[in-house]
Amino acid sequence: MNETKSWFSRAKTAAEEKLPLNERIFGIGIVIVSILMILFFWAHQSQSTGFFTSKFGTMEMIMLYGFWIFWITTASLESIFSQRLLSRIVDTFGGVLFAAISIAWNLAVFPFDFAYFANVLPEFIRFLVQWISNDIAWVIMLILIILHLLAAIYCPFAYKFIDKKRLKREKNSN
Repeated sequence: MNETKSWFSRAKTAAEEKLPLNERIFGIGIVIVSILMILFFWAHQSQSTGFFTSKFGTMEMIMLYGFWIFWITTASLESIFSQRLLSRIVDTFGGVLFAAISIAWNLAVFPFDFAYFANVLPEFIRFLVQWISNDIAWVIMLILIILHLLAAIYCPFAYKFIDKKRLKREKNSN
């Protein structure tokens, strides 16, 4: 009977399963880190530290802050509001791809000067990020693009494979 259900019905069933505590904690961590990153970049922008160059315009703002808002949205839906299905739908149908495009846009324009990256931090913790140069940041952003593109490919298939595994487990338990 389960084999005749649509992919959406199967994904909904899988998403309605209780979210393990470790996944919930991880999601809340993503929300906290994303909020901190938005505040960090906003501090750079509002204090005109020099981190954002003259190339940092409206589109770059949308792409930079939109990336973090995407992660807040999906992590909140899943870990805080227990809306795993809605989170997976956002991920699968554009969210992860938007994240990859956001990073790619800012990588192409590169409106940053990482010599000023640590300027908004208290003096005693600046050493944590002072080592990040423009070149290192460029490589990190490139790796993030690749990871997000792989996730964009993986997410639609995840429904299918997770559902097959769940169906096999149900058959074996009966």
